[in-house]
Amino acid sequence: MNKNTKKRCRWANPNNTLYIQYHDHEWGVPTYDDQMLFELLILESFQAGLSWECILNKRAAFREAFDQFVVEKVSCYDERKVEELLGNAKIIRNRLKIKAAIQNANIFKLIQQEYGTFSHYIWHFTNGEVVYEIDQTRSSLSDIVSSDLKQRGMKFVGTTIIYSYLQAIGIIYSHEKDCFLYRTGEETSR
Repeated sequence: MNKNTKKRCRWANPNNTLYIQYHDHEWGVPTYDDQMLFELLILESFQAGLSWECILNKRAAFREAFDQFVVEKVSCYDERKVEELLGNAKIIRNRLKIKAAIQNANIFKLIQQEYGTFSHYIWHFTNGEVVYEIDQTRSSLSDIVSSDLKQRGMKFVGTTIIYSYLQAIGIIYSHEKDCFLYRTGEETSR
């Protein structure tokens, strides 16, 4: 089957190669690497009020601007770095989101200290299991994770953002029924 004729989730813009690559090879794939988990958490927080496609199109610029999302570096950003980021036309220039990224980096590190890795923390909410569901923008799981992150002091981690994050990192598997990647938990347990 030609790659371009595959049926995909409705949101995957077939005219955007970056989006197709993301949909086909990254979105919904269980992620355990702390650096990738941090990158996606920060990118999801920048998405608030915007489209994921907008963020994805700027992802390379975000990686460059945010030191490849190395949490130890981002957690040490000072006001001079904030101003530098605000002057970078290649990324989303929102002071609140930039400041939140720094604060969230510091809390991310505290969670790593408490759980050994952020991966252990985020996957403990489902005991390491993938949740299969479609057509939702929030759930009791995203409510719980969002609430816990907020209690710890993270910003831009509302339940809708966290639901999207959990989908991105593969804790929630949400490929639509018409998508060539659609599957259910029963199919994977065979």
